[in-house]
Amino acid sequence: MMHEEEYAIVKSLVPVAWADGVFAEQEKEMLHALLEAYRASETQKAEIMEYAKEKRTIDDINLQDLSAADRRVLLQQAVLLTYADGEQATAEDEFLQALTKKLRIPDEEAKQVVTEASERAKKLMNLL
Repeated sequence: MMHEEEYAIVKSLVPVAWADGVFAEQEKEMLHALLEAYRASETQKAEIMEYAKEKRTIDDINLQDLSAADRRVLLQQAVLLTYADGEQATAEDEFLQALTKKLRIPDEEAKQVVTEASERAKKLMNLL
């Protein structure tokens, strides 16, 4: 069973998946993989996928549910998710910038997190 913090992180990734206006198949697969990795129950999986059926925005992310550490994990996973369909769209990049501000992660730290996660995502894309 997934912990509340992990649930909040995955739920907060749904607006990221919708950032370019399309909840692509690869993004669905990545959310499923995260749910598996976090050992989500069948109920939790169903709740998240039901939640993801409707377009979600940055305003749907509830900061109360996320600790400082959770926010950094969310940003890392958000970057990876923006590359899920093979490339990062401008809308997704702009969403990440807005997300960084919303999460109140200091600029320098956010740049480092985004740069490292982007490099990781690009390496993964090369392996596929």
